[in-house]
Amino acid sequence: MTTAHRSALALTCIIALGGAWPTYAADTTTLTLYRSDSPALYASHGGGDVDDGYAVVREQRSLSLAAGTHDVVIGDLPNALDAEALALGFPDGNAKVISQRLLLAQGADAALSGLIGHAVDVLGAGGLPLASGTLLRAGNGLLIRSANGTTLVRNYAAVHSAEGGFPIGSSLSLRVDAARAGQARAVLSYPTSGLGWRAAYVATLKPGATCRMQFESRASIANRSGRDWHDAQLTLIAGEPNMAKTSGPQPMMAMARGLNAKAEALPQQDSLGDYRSYALPGAVELPDGSVSQVPLYADRTLDCERTALYENGNSYQPPQPILNRDFNPGGGSAIVSTLKLKAFDSLPAGYLRVLTADRHGTPQFIGEGRIEDTPKGSDATITLGTAFDLRATRERTAFHVDKAGRTLDEAFRIALTNAGDSVRTVTVREHPGRWRQWTLVSSSSKPSAQTPDTLEFRIDVPASGKAVLDYAVRYQWTADEQPQ
Repeated sequence: MTTAHRSALALTCIIALGGAWPTYAADTTTLTLYRSDSPALYASHGGGDVDDGYAVVREQRSLSLAAGTHDVVIGDLPNALDAEALALGFPDGNAKVISQRLLLAQGADAALSGLIGHAVDVLGAGGLPLASGTLLRAGNGLLIRSANGTTLVRNYAAVHSAEGGFPIGSSLSLRVDAARAGQARAVLSYPTSGLGWRAAYVATLKPGATCRMQFESRASIANRSGRDWHDAQLTLIAGEPNMAKTSGPQPMMAMARGLNAKAEALPQQDSLGDYRSYALPGAVELPDGSVSQVPLYADRTLDCERTALYENGNSYQPPQPILNRDFNPGGGSAIVSTLKLKAFDSLPAGYLRVLTADRHGTPQFIGEGRIEDTPKGSDATITLGTAFDLRATRERTAFHVDKAGRTLDEAFRIALTNAGDSVRTVTVREHPGRWRQWTLVSSSSKPSAQTPDTLEFRIDVPASGKAVLDYAVRYQWTADEQPQ
């Protein structure tokens, strides 16, 4: 994710809270996750929180309030939320927030910060009770308030949550003015790091002479935020919103159970500004330190195209003709195997793993590549690897510059060898890059494709044999374009 609209997203979050309040079921949590390719988010090794990824959280809390002005603490918040974009309000209008302070979960007493404001029992060695009451402070001792006064406990062995829960992560300390005592519904919204998602694709090639594949689409959802998320409603955003605030969030494997790629269990896709959104159909459990997978599209069979590619040069266009003989000598021997497919729908960026069955019918891994955001109907191409049985050599066979006539003639010979036991078709892709004005003078095989910066030939190489391609090009330029 880029670094230039975090403030805009955060502001959207706050405006939403300041205007009409959304309708929430009891204890509902909604997460909007933005795509992140951070390796740390998806790593199966290493521990602790990750300051990458970007998500906007909207959750409802039920708070026990007293009448008048008093302090309330909300715990179990992520460790890396954006404090400046955090907003809380009471949609029923029976209380208002006077001030708020984020208490970060840091240091040796980080696990206790979520219990501030809650009833606890403090135990000494052997389970001896030391103090019971409301935890006021955790750090350099525990400050406990009870009916008998306030006690500072410095040496203790354990803390028991009298209310049954043990929140983790950061806490939000609020000064609240409530019209009356009782339970109040509060809605909290904030951006946080430690959460992100990306697409994960698997293609299993089918046997036969034509390229066909079984295509599976999933969303990998990473949670390294420092807290668990239970029964969360998820929306995934595909695209690259800009993030301006560098100080804010930056954008063990577990499979989500109970979900499969049936039509009724698939995300609902929609447009969101310039991006795509995928609303998951059911609530999802996201344990801290996990990568969960959910279906993105239904599994399907797709046509594809396999290519053995030998390529030299690129589409770079120089500012003036290049007359140096040694320019773009090429000569590498590797021929790479590529796979191309047409997007059946909008494909969010992610990685495609490709499998094919061996002679025993066991699927085996043959390569992996990245698919960028691909609109419906567009092509996506990945490189699988280097073809084992195919090799190439490339040599310049002619070179002549006529400065007076403002022309340059150049010719190449490309020899292809095939050590395999079946004929292979190799696509030779050349980029005449000395100047933008050029013509193909001759070739031993007719080009299969030709563009202003590309020449492409399809050459059949026999089993255990060799094939040769010869071609020549002529560059021309005007007097104004003549190199000095």
